[in-house]
Amino acid sequence: MPFAYYSRLSGREQRIYRESDRVTSIDLVRPDLLQPFVDALRTALASENRRAVEAASGFLARGVGDMVGVPPVVLEVLAVRPSAGWGELHGLYTPAERGPAKIQLWMRTARHKRVVAFKAFLRTLLHEVGHHLDYHHLKLGDSFHTEGFFKRESSLFHQLVPDARRARPEA
Repeated sequence: MPFAYYSRLSGREQRIYRESDRVTSIDLVRPDLLQPFVDALRTALASENRRAVEAASGFLARGVGDMVGVPPVVLEVLAVRPSAGWGELHGLYTPAERGPAKIQLWMRTARHKRVVAFKAFLRTLLHEVGHHLDYHHLKLGDSFHTEGFFKRESSLFHQLVPDARRARPEA
């Protein structure tokens, strides 16, 4: 079932949306090789070191990209999330017009200026990497928030943090 905004898309965009929705996972060949970067990101966030968070995030994004054969993306980690009446901006993907695409992430919440929790930050990173993969790995021509997109983000997360499934409480 498409999200509500689907009906406002052009015919070309609806085709891209449907194609995106059909792809529900991105398989990493050796996600275990990226574990040191996941651990470094966790440690960097705990130490509240923006430069270390940026380095670990950049290495992780590059590692995911290398495993699926996409060009590198420039990654920048900024301090406090921008906010307005619509909420807080967690991350931003800017497709390349010239040169590499860019991902911007914010490591502190807007209201309390607290460092974002590890899982939330990693999911935001993978969300923005997902947009990059839509353009360069899946060659979709655009990147929409579809059910398939969110499942791909989740598939990446669970490959990089395999214990996350076991840590969930029983329902």
